Amino acid sequence: MVKSVQDAPKTDRMFRAFSDRTRLRILFLLQQGESCVNDIVDILEIEQPTASRHLGYLRRANLVRARRAGQWCYYSLAPAKEPFHKKLLECLSCCFSEVPQLQADAKRAQKIRKVGGCCPPAKMVQATGAPGNCAQRS
Repeated sequence: MVKSVQDAPKTDRMFRAFSDRTRLRILFLLQQGESCVNDIVDILEIEQPTASRHLGYLRRANLVRARRAGQWCYYSLAPAKEPFHKKLLECLSCCFSEVPQLQADAKRAQKIRKVGGCCPPAKMVQATGAPGNCAQRS
């Protein structure tokens, strides 16, 4: 019997990760590029603990990776190392493009990215030492 997600076979972990609407929304969003946790929260209109829980699940399934820059945490899709993983990601591109909720997420993401999101670029943080909005909410 499988006790936890980490104990499950890799394909099971990936299918389980894809079985939740919020995780699918996160994966779809990250196809557009790396995002700060709080931009994910704002784009998906979910609570920060919910986003963190789902991002952790996706990390354990090896579908996303996290990068820390000072007090900020950025997430991106993990590169597909196996054909199965690659096909799952391809499915996101073609199978879910007509889901209205994902289209609404994409529009919010475009607006947020256009203004630079909530996290300042790394150079600005180094120059000013100023914590941004994400440091307060992460």
